[in-house]
Amino acid sequence: MLPLIAAGCLLVTGCSSEKTPDASAAPTKTSTRQIYGGSLPPLPPPQYQLPRPIEVVQAVYDFAGRRPDVLQYVPCFCGCQASGHVGNDDCFVSSRDASGKPTWDLHGMG
Repeated sequence: MLPLIAAGCLLVTGCSSEKTPDASAAPTKTSTRQIYGGSLPPLPPPQYQLPRPIEVVQAVYDFAGRRPDVLQYVPCFCGCQASGHVGNDDCFVSSRDASGKPTWDLHGMG
């Protein structure tokens, strides 16, 4: 239970832009923002000391990989909107295939 609570806190405090994405707007990187229930790719090994325990980071990426329908509405607070990020989903997932399976963006690890 603690990793899920910590994951939620990391998602909310990790990143944000000044505006929340419009719920009626078309998704930017994928044609689907649905729940993904398949197997997730492994996270690459971190290249630096993580600011949170690896279990928390893994739980956050797991949530991000499976629930883009939620994260598309969570704003990002880290300033990454300048690089094209719209919502918190963008900090963890760089793209999705036709089934919704994510390709990780390592931005969210830090």
